Amino acid sequence: MIRHKKSTTTSTQYFNHLLKEMDNAVVESFTSTQITAIKNAIQTRECGTHHIDLRPTLALPFLPWSFYIVLLFGVNRRALSTSEKAIATVMFLLIVFITGIALVGLVFLTLYLFKSWLGIDIFSNYSTGLWDEFKSLFD
Repeated sequence: MIRHKKSTTTSTQYFNHLLKEMDNAVVESFTSTQITAIKNAIQTRECGTHHIDLRPTLALPFLPWSFYIVLLFGVNRRALSTSEKAIATVMFLLIVFITGIALVGLVFLTLYLFKSWLGIDIFSNYSTGLWDEFKSLFD
């Protein structure tokens, strides 16, 4: 399990820091309902625990910028929008299709090796060379 070091800043500490950075007149103008709404918004944006939380950074010496990649894997607890549902459906179907193609290929490869092991020649004087390569693995 890969875990990224979590920030020690909690949502309450972040909220207090946010209020300190604001003008006092603005802070005093907030109602209790507004303060509760802001606290709730900050808490919903707080990262949850993920099974895989990988955030590597790539800094190239000849470029003034650095790049980062985020890979998170875990249970999705948020509601998906319509476009996210459509993308999830397409990705699911694509994964099922690719897995199906790989399994069909594996079945054909297994049947071909079994046929070659039995010595069955479907086309005389033609060989793909797979059986010879497979046999050489065990010699």
